Amino acid sequence: MKTRVTKAVFPVAGLGTRFLPVAKASPKEMLPIVDKPLIQYAAEEALSAGITDLIFITGRNKRSIEDHFDKAYELEAELEARHKTELLALVRNILPAGTTCVYIRQAEALGLGHAVLCAKSVVGDAPFAVVLADDLMNAEPSVLRQMVDLYDEVESSIISVQNVPREETPRYGIMHGETVKAGLHKMDGIIEKPSPEEAPSTLAVAGRYILTPRIFSCLESIRPGAGGEYQLTDAIAELMQNEAVFGYEYSGKRYDCGSKLGYLQATVEYGLQHPELKGSFRAYLKGLKV
Repeated sequence: MKTRVTKAVFPVAGLGTRFLPVAKASPKEMLPIVDKPLIQYAAEEALSAGITDLIFITGRNKRSIEDHFDKAYELEAELEARHKTELLALVRNILPAGTTCVYIRQAEALGLGHAVLCAKSVVGDAPFAVVLADDLMNAEPSVLRQMVDLYDEVESSIISVQNVPREETPRYGIMHGETVKAGLHKMDGIIEKPSPEEAPSTLAVAGRYILTPRIFSCLESIRPGAGGEYQLTDAIAELMQNEAVFGYEYSGKRYDCGSKLGYLQATVEYGLQHPELKGSFRAYLKGLKV
């Protein structure tokens, strides 16, 4: 019997230095795209893929993420008293019934690999997803839905990848592998942030993963890299020595909301799609004199 992917890990303990000073006291994952924070978009994507258990790896100053997904008694009472039923439903239905949220504190910022390892005791011996909220994905079906369906077919770890200009390879983990079919590659190597000359391809790792539980033993055996951080890419490189790992060119558009430009691009494009705002916002943009 196949094991379904029902758990997703959200590493949200990072400092968000590219968004200082706003990230000094407020998590970058709580930055809004129109009227929802990035972490809610990420959670909704996971839920669309059949995920029921959301595991957040948090750090200091991340309490607002927990509060966002928690019940807000005072706010709900106020909205109910004022008969604001639509807003009340909006607040109450951020997560559907049956969703479990788990919060694990990462005491030290020791890298993405260490953050994923923090989830070991909760994930257990089952495949799971890793979702980076910085990467906002706009796709139908969702990118994680695509990957969960593919996992049901290949029953192996899957890394989402996208083609990037060669000059941008120093910004990403870059994979190498053999094409199995259009958009699917069996990986035989992965390098963290190579120079354009050293990059084995232009297929860059994006912020979605489905991993088998064997990744935890790989994470426990790797050594820290630059800055004393444990790199998830190093553990994936070790994992592919023991079992198949696939790179999947997903269908959809990715916004790098860990960068200011990507965040602004997402805000504009989601604003142009928003059912309440798209008409007036488009008219406003057309009227700008720049």
